[in-house]
Amino acid sequence: MEKEAILNLLEEKHQELLDWLINQPKENWGKGPDNKWTTGQQVLHVVNSLQLLNNVLSYPRFFLKYKFGVCNRPTRSYDTIVEKYQQKLKANQDKAAIFNKKLKKPLQKNRERLINRLQIQNKKLQFKFKRISNLNLDTLVIPHPLMGKMTIREIVMWAAHHTEHHTTILKNNYSEENYC
Repeated sequence: MEKEAILNLLEEKHQELLDWLINQPKENWGKGPDNKWTTGQQVLHVVNSLQLLNNVLSYPRFFLKYKFGVCNRPTRSYDTIVEKYQQKLKANQDKAAIFNKKLKKPLQKNRERLINRLQIQNKKLQFKFKRISNLNLDTLVIPHPLMGKMTIREIVMWAAHHTEHHTTILKNNYSEENYC
């Protein structure tokens, strides 16, 4: 997938989440279906993952190459990344359940601040991604906790899907038949 298409995908997926959040009753922020993350926790998780990615992309390219190496295979497509991610989620539900219990519940008073952080982290990611050469996007790798090493291009495509994944979860959890 080309750089411009990835940037558009990132923007589209984040805008969809933001639109959904804005249209939700504020009291849903701290509530959630039984044994599921609250809206606030879902947003916090997405913000944290974007912030971690932005932090890694702030390192000098030579450091990334030294620390993690370079890719020895062709870059995977968006659809392949989505499919592999869904498979890894299914195969590692136990690990995910342990990880999920550790996430704090953001307070209602921090709602606007966290939504603002979501927007800032998304814009930072787009800015950093634009500045990386196509060669580095396809050769430098970054470790993902579930997916293993991914090229920068792949992990940014994953970030777009990750936002969509959590938006879908929120929409399903707060649909009339599941929540009311």
